[in-house]
Amino acid sequence: MPEFLTLLPPDEARELLLSHLAGLRVNSESIDSDQALDRVTAEDVVAPHPLPEFPRSTVDGYAVRARDTFGATDSLPGYLTLIGEIPMGGAPEFKIQQGQCALIHTGGMLPEGADAVVMLEYTQPAHKNEMEIMRAVADGENVIKVGEDVKADQTVIRRGVRLRAAEIGGLMALGIIRVKVARKPRVGLISSGDEVIAPSQSPRPGQIRDVNAFTLAALVTKSGGDAVQYGIVCDEMSALKEIAARALTECDAVVITAGSSASTRDMTAEVISSLGAPGVLVHGINTRPGKPTILGVCNGKAVIGLPGNPVSALVNGYLFIVPLIEKLLGALPKVQAAVNARLVVNLSSQAGREDWWPVKLSRSGRGDTQSKSEYSAEPIFGKSNLIFMLAAADGLLRIPPDATGLSAGEIVKVFLI
Repeated sequence: MPEFLTLLPPDEARELLLSHLAGLRVNSESIDSDQALDRVTAEDVVAPHPLPEFPRSTVDGYAVRARDTFGATDSLPGYLTLIGEIPMGGAPEFKIQQGQCALIHTGGMLPEGADAVVMLEYTQPAHKNEMEIMRAVADGENVIKVGEDVKADQTVIRRGVRLRAAEIGGLMALGIIRVKVARKPRVGLISSGDEVIAPSQSPRPGQIRDVNAFTLAALVTKSGGDAVQYGIVCDEMSALKEIAARALTECDAVVITAGSSASTRDMTAEVISSLGAPGVLVHGINTRPGKPTILGVCNGKAVIGLPGNPVSALVNGYLFIVPLIEKLLGALPKVQAAVNARLVVNLSSQAGREDWWPVKLSRSGRGDTQSKSEYSAEPIFGKSNLIFMLAAADGLLRIPPDATGLSAGEIVKVFLI
């Protein structure tokens, strides 16, 4: 019977895997910027011109020379000659001279000579073509200056940034309608086991529907990859080797589920070792769930063997597949979404092992500053083959290896999933 090698902590195992992929990343492609949401930039994006390109008003009001409003108050207003209205979408055909003003709308271009805008509510007509100014403004007040947002030739988006709605808007504001992004890494997914059948089939006694191929495909897609399904392989070494070798040729990484426990059916480690050097790097992770996880690199590509139990497979997918895809994309490190919550029950753990618990979050309703959290975290108890444990969870709670458990009432960090 195969035995686990020395169990590694998840962080150390992940670092070992990624260190063998140093400098490895997928190729880039140019796509329409409006289709680039959640894609990762493959090069720095440089502004072709300043933004804005002309001085703009941020309010409805009157364009003025700030020094002409000095000392103006409700009780002692100033008076300026109204010389016209600035058209939206066009440049003013006049300039502001001493003692003059012009009606301007939000987003309108300041005329030459003007350096500030008095808000509409601090003005009122005095006589024909004369405005009463009831508040002084400073130079630049209520105005966006040329290049105040972005300067010409400024790097506005770094390489490795995952594009959000704000970045998409910024690209459009600069007229950058095409952007170079990392190609989506192709991740081959293989399910193994004589007992595993397709979800569309009706299981006979002893059979189970394939869950992992679809949960992991969703995780790959959400992380920015392209999931490639290779179907279900029977428990035969030659069959698994053949499919795994094809997947490794066609994809940037391969994930095999089931067959990774220390049992007489364990073929995954041998298959990984047969696919190329250096082969298996880690056989066994010091964590629960997911201890029988295998990490390998074959001819420069990662091959991961995950347990067949759905919870184990998906939790370790978060720990290893997600960072692998980010590595291939060349994505910059990002802060993982998490919240602090008050644990509602005691949780035990084995010293020296890292435990991950699915938890349900709810509003604590305490409302006092001493609680340090507005959420309560309730662990979801169950075995690692119960997929609806994770379906019912809002996040994962980590118990570090140097702890023997957590106490009810403790403030814990919950990583959102």
